[in-house]
Amino acid sequence: MDKTRATLAEAVADIPDGASVMIGGFGGSGAPIELIHALIDRFAATGSPKNLTLINNNAGNGHVGLAALIEQGMVRKLICSFPRSADPRVFTQKYQAGEIELELVPQGTLAERIRAGGAGIPAFYTPTGFGTLLAEGKAIETFEGRSYVRERWLKADVALIKADVADPYGNLTYRMAARNFNPLMAMAAATTIVQARRIVAAGEIDPETVITPGIFVQYVVEVANPAQEEVLNRAGARYPEGEVA
Repeated sequence: MDKTRATLAEAVADIPDGASVMIGGFGGSGAPIELIHALIDRFAATGSPKNLTLINNNAGNGHVGLAALIEQGMVRKLICSFPRSADPRVFTQKYQAGEIELELVPQGTLAERIRAGGAGIPAFYTPTGFGTLLAEGKAIETFEGRSYVRERWLKADVALIKADVADPYGNLTYRMAARNFNPLMAMAAATTIVQARRIVAAGEIDPETVITPGIFVQYVVEVANPAQEEVLNRAGARYPEGEVA
């Protein structure tokens, strides 16, 4: 089955209001900037999707990518590890105004909750967070004399991820550190939408180098020269262009 899509707009066209959306990346590394901006374009044109729950490592920087998505008022809740990053002003303003909810999750726990969602494991135990506010209301068990917090899996309706090379069947490779959360999120979402730097013919990717098998991917769109969040922010970029703070 050919999973390629001709445009970014086509790839994100079916994301509904109220969806839970995992967005890959560790800061700007591996962040699918073009897919995020295509979602903003769709919102500007149609008013949808809105009331999204985002699952990401951080809360965005500057006024592009994830931060721009939040700035447009499309996000109801954010589940992340680092709401305070290099330039988190957009999220900070929204949160202080009561316009967005936050669920804070330790980074290792976030990764494992996503991995558990993809593996079909409803819950697991971790010592991380025990005795802190993050453990309030959660089940606690003792194993070999140590207390552990029970954490639930994380799944999503949609994952937006960035790959390096893809084939028409959705098999993916990643570039170095840009791999980060992307493979886990691809497994944990009902629909995985991928932007890839290059789409090659079926059979051109060595099976030994495939990180995400195509069974976890629904749509792939080629973005030959993807933007980098840090470069955009150093240039003072803002999305959509022309908007002011």
